[in-house]
Amino acid sequence: MGFLRATGIGAAAAFLPVFATPVYAAATEMPSLVYDIGISLFIASILAIIFVRIRIPSIAAFLVCGILIGPVGIKLITQPDNIDTISELGFILLLFMIGMEIDLRRMLRSGKMIIVSGLLQYPLTVLFGILMAKALAWIGLSTVGSNYDALYFGLFIAGSSTLLVIKLFQEKYELDTEPGRIALGLLVFQDFWAIIVIILQPSFAAPEIMPVLYTILGIALLAIVSYSLAKSLVPLVFRWLSKEPQMMLVGALGWCFAIVFIGYGFEYVGDFVFGEGSHMSVATGMSALIAGLTIATLPYSREIVAKVGIVRDFFITLFFVGLGMSVPPIEGMGVILIAVALAFFALLSRQLIFFPLLYFTGGDQRHAEVASIRLAQISEFGLVISYLGTQYGHISGEFASAIIFAFIITALLTPMLYKHAYNIHRWMAPFLQAMRFREPDEGALDAEQEYDLVLLGFHRVASSLLHDIAKNKPELLPRILVIDFNVQLHPAIRKLGAAVRYGDLSNDEILLHAGVGKAKVVVATIPDDILRGTNNKELVKVVRRINEKAIVIANAEELASAQEVYACGADYVYMGRINTARALEDIITRTMEGALEDFRRDEEELHGRHHERVEILK
Repeated sequence: MGFLRATGIGAAAAFLPVFATPVYAAATEMPSLVYDIGISLFIASILAIIFVRIRIPSIAAFLVCGILIGPVGIKLITQPDNIDTISELGFILLLFMIGMEIDLRRMLRSGKMIIVSGLLQYPLTVLFGILMAKALAWIGLSTVGSNYDALYFGLFIAGSSTLLVIKLFQEKYELDTEPGRIALGLLVFQDFWAIIVIILQPSFAAPEIMPVLYTILGIALLAIVSYSLAKSLVPLVFRWLSKEPQMMLVGALGWCFAIVFIGYGFEYVGDFVFGEGSHMSVATGMSALIAGLTIATLPYSREIVAKVGIVRDFFITLFFVGLGMSVPPIEGMGVILIAVALAFFALLSRQLIFFPLLYFTGGDQRHAEVASIRLAQISEFGLVISYLGTQYGHISGEFASAIIFAFIITALLTPMLYKHAYNIHRWMAPFLQAMRFREPDEGALDAEQEYDLVLLGFHRVASSLLHDIAKNKPELLPRILVIDFNVQLHPAIRKLGAAVRYGDLSNDEILLHAGVGKAKVVVATIPDDILRGTNNKELVKVVRRINEKAIVIANAEELASAQEVYACGADYVYMGRINTARALEDIITRTMEGALEDFRRDEEELHGRHHERVEILK
């Protein structure tokens, strides 16, 4: 799925008009729309350079830019409505791309831990937020005393920021790690819960079943129409457009707005069939999401994402600037106190709701805790929900302002929490153990069993290696031991025929008792970028101390570090980049000789087709 399923962000574009603002700057010869966009981008770019340099998320720069040039600051914007309009376009385009990035089939294959946690986490966190808001009202913070304030308090802290989380996981190349997969799975479920909330919001004041049913009916009909067109007409159109790549963007935007207009037109269908007031029209954001979902399976979807992404980034920058502009002057400490309370209870809910759910549904202590810490920020989708809350008269402008400040607070904390998540877990581990959140059993292994091959860590390389061994040398499997943290994979490894043991690769004692001291061959399969608490050099040193006679194979990512790993005692150091380059050189040579088809046929006859391999890690 990747970052671009980043649901909540663009949707929050709708939050911009919470506070109406008058004209602030003197008119210029330049058209006001051009001037307002230009000054916003100019100031935002300067602040972004500074903020990124000092390792603060660029989102914060855009928000500060809006505060600076808006009514609270020096009032450089002539017509804030201009930015509102541009941001609304960004909202539609972002949800369109989000739809293209959501893989429903992958979500359903996530396993019990993600599915159960995803279904329960959001409503439980909302309930937690309601109770905490009531407690705050009891001690004197009357601003969050009403039922609506308490409900929105819970709704706002229940989601995490897709944009920030996925962006950081991608930058650190950790999206494919266990914490990355957990975070991604929960974010998908949070987005669907937020969509359900938005559907139900109009009926909060006077809950009625018929308006909700009309809305759901409109969404269902739009999904059917969109899916039917996506399977029949749209592939033909994009096949024509693919001959001129520059037209792919135009075609994608045309499809998006066609579905938006159809969804809007359902209002007239509902009035005709059910009578006036049925309100079957589908909101623009939901329509754009459906448009993206229904063409996600086209062969051109990746190219569409790339093309639309360039335009989207322009609009999203203006969205955050506009969000900052909507922040009113602070008239007392009430707003700040509520914002701090929102941020605090959002962080607390990750430990009291997220972590226990992930742990008791099958996650190990470390991965569950790290994923929970990295999901500690507040979702941009909460901004959309709070904006709609002000439109429906559910919450006050003061409470809406507190929500914006809480979002900024948690966004600023996110990089630090992400970076130090493993260190925080190590500090918390003794307390978690004392509260009976124990590490998984290491696994019952025969003390007399000697393993010919020990794999330290289990990721993509180890998954492919075990597959090939099972196919070509199945008799070797009972003599293989895997030591890895990810207990979710242990049953599949045992089913394949190898032994597996839970263990921290940075712990010398665990490696000693696991049987490394008697192994003939020890292979470190995890690159340094993914290892936590150790690296390949340290692993080789430990293995060599435990077992002087073993053949030790490790890996290196940089050319210079290969010699360092050898110096630590490795018998062979493999480098994925070099091995891949050598294989690719052979393929290119065969291609230049005109023998690529023969080469591919021989490889597939010998090893099978890649997409037909049944590995533990897909």
